[in-house]
Amino acid sequence: MAHIVVLGAGIGGMPAAYEARDLLGKEHRITVINEADYFQFVPSNPWVAVGWRSREDVVFPIGPYLERKGIAFIAQPATGIDPAENTVTLRNGDKVSYDYLIITTGPRLSFEEVEGAGPHGGFTHSICTIDHAEKCHEDFERLCASPGPVIVGAMPGASCFGPAYEYAMVLDAALRKKKLRSKVPMTFVSAEPYIGHLGLDGVGDSKGIMEHEFRDHDIRWITNAKTTRVEDGKMYVDELDVNGNLLKKHELPFRHAMMLPAFKGVDAVAKVEGLCNPRGFVMVDAYQRNPKYKNIYSAGVCIAIPPVGPTPVPCGVPKTGYMIESMVTAIVHNIREELAGLQPTHKGTWQAICLADFGTTGAAFVAIPQIPPRDVNWFGHGRWVHLAKIAFEKYFIRKMKKGNSEPVYEKYVMKLIGFKRLQDKVMHPHHPS
Repeated sequence: MAHIVVLGAGIGGMPAAYEARDLLGKEHRITVINEADYFQFVPSNPWVAVGWRSREDVVFPIGPYLERKGIAFIAQPATGIDPAENTVTLRNGDKVSYDYLIITTGPRLSFEEVEGAGPHGGFTHSICTIDHAEKCHEDFERLCASPGPVIVGAMPGASCFGPAYEYAMVLDAALRKKKLRSKVPMTFVSAEPYIGHLGLDGVGDSKGIMEHEFRDHDIRWITNAKTTRVEDGKMYVDELDVNGNLLKKHELPFRHAMMLPAFKGVDAVAKVEGLCNPRGFVMVDAYQRNPKYKNIYSAGVCIAIPPVGPTPVPCGVPKTGYMIESMVTAIVHNIREELAGLQPTHKGTWQAICLADFGTTGAAFVAIPQIPPRDVNWFGHGRWVHLAKIAFEKYFIRKMKKGNSEPVYEKYVMKLIGFKRLQDKVMHPHHPS
């Protein structure tokens, strides 16, 4: 009997536990360790920040749902990993032994890299967690009571740009509903070299479409933006040219600011020698397995993926839900093969499929593969994406509560986008074309 420990219970960790239970059989133990005792559907946070969703809509307790599937749950932060002893140390001092470890912790939010950034002790807000989104909503209410300039965007080194675009457009829609938009100048400030880059060097006509959307909604933008520091009500930004030389210095006033931070690996994982790159992201091979510690697998935002290419201001690469789901499925199948005495053969699908809500409309893109050149390179928009994102939120949360291990992105999002024909092209590890 093997003990499989899943570290992290987010969009990667919960499906990993469910798939492991269904695929590996009841003779093996599965334990999930998570800092909080609840699951949060992070893609809904832009809506939480403007009051369109409450915490109760997108959060549920983890323990009861895992226990129904015969999965143990520990609500404790991990403080260390000892690969030599195959143990995870918890904050209370307990040690949890494992035969296989699946790391799906997500990132550490590196607000400290920009002076004055972040919702705790800084002057900018975030939508990276439900707690941050609720704090952002409090500031949104203050903005509505006393309108003024708004800044939305992403700090140097950021890799998850989609939620910044979502929040800018959702905030625009929320202010228009309250008939306050004319009192709130908006500026989008991003490390990206151009609007619609997304950390992917663009997808289809993402540049043209997003520039059109911003013009249509009276949102100004600054790209190649190196935010250097933030003070109460003022953001300092160096705008660089294509060669990385200073083009212009900006001092931007704001009443409300939401800036996504750069990511690093969480401390307990990052400090393990030989496990991570210098930013603390877990290094994995084609089978999602760490090259040094063969019984440690990892998936999601916490893994190391090189950027698409050099940019004047550093930009990372996003890991979308479809990619995460594919990595998790590959991991569980590879562990099953190892338990049978075989070598791993399953590979994650590093392809990007995404739905982004814009308040009343939305945008969707498909990048296959994620890094160009691509076989499929499509970006579209319309009201149908807004409706699809709402439907997917309900679908995903329901699936997590039921403990269904079906691949939700592959089975649902691709149908929503209307790309059934792509299923023959997508090289999914368990559904080869």
